[in-house]
Amino acid sequence: MEQLKVGTLSITWLRGGVTHMDGGAMFGVVPKPLWSKKYPVNEKNQIELRTDPLLLQWQGKNILVESGIGLGKLDDKQKRNYGVHEESDVRSSLEELSLSVEDIDIILMTHLHFDHASGLTEAVENRYKSTFPNAVIYTSVVEWNEMRDPNIRSKNTYWKENWEAVEDQVRTFSGSYEVLPGLMMHHTGGHSDGHSIITMEEGDEYLIHMADLMPTHAHANPLWVLAYDDYPMTSIYAKEKWIKDAVEKNAWFIFYHDAIYRGLKWDESYKVLDEVKRER
Repeated sequence: MEQLKVGTLSITWLRGGVTHMDGGAMFGVVPKPLWSKKYPVNEKNQIELRTDPLLLQWQGKNILVESGIGLGKLDDKQKRNYGVHEESDVRSSLEELSLSVEDIDIILMTHLHFDHASGLTEAVENRYKSTFPNAVIYTSVVEWNEMRDPNIRSKNTYWKENWEAVEDQVRTFSGSYEVLPGLMMHHTGGHSDGHSIITMEEGDEYLIHMADLMPTHAHANPLWVLAYDDYPMTSIYAKEKWIKDAVEKNAWFIFYHDAIYRGLKWDESYKVLDEVKRER
């Protein structure tokens, strides 16, 4: 498991599973000859997208960012359609760090699509229960409301199996919310109406998790947005704002989906200044 230490913050990428999604959908209107130069694609036109939760150990808390693809949530057809060759193994990842699911204090959910939220619950004796029973789960109020009452487009990704068992653990916010000193969630919209990003700041150090506004390093161009985005212009405006600000602050960009980089730093021309690559 890869790690990044910045100041007193330690980040470890857990094993949360993997998907292989259609490259055209992941890059929207961008022509394949352009995006395929920046991110590997297989013979089925699929790109590899990890679903690996980030474990933040900071200020005496164990914090998860996202929850993984889950275990046993997908049927054979879904596994085939989403290219899921590997499901979550978060429990054993935590055990290697001498932790358990009971030790997770906080979970930050940028949004609640199935590939982010399926790890929140698990099946036990024909019913679902919370995977992380002692955690407070934060998400935006807009996202939480749509999760429980999805529309005709979003009902395929917001599943009751992923929220009913954790309803009492969820805390919602509007705008920007400080979870811990220096640890912020910001509602951006774009990918989903309730989508949020996460920033971390300690002294001169700054980190940002853009979630599915920038699922991989190849999505750094503000105009390169997903066909899955419900509000693509909102995504573009948010990317312009947050990426520019983060680069100026010499930020670490950290990823949930990227199969190449766990985290990196860019300069203004997107030259990589520092990196943590995924071990294969």
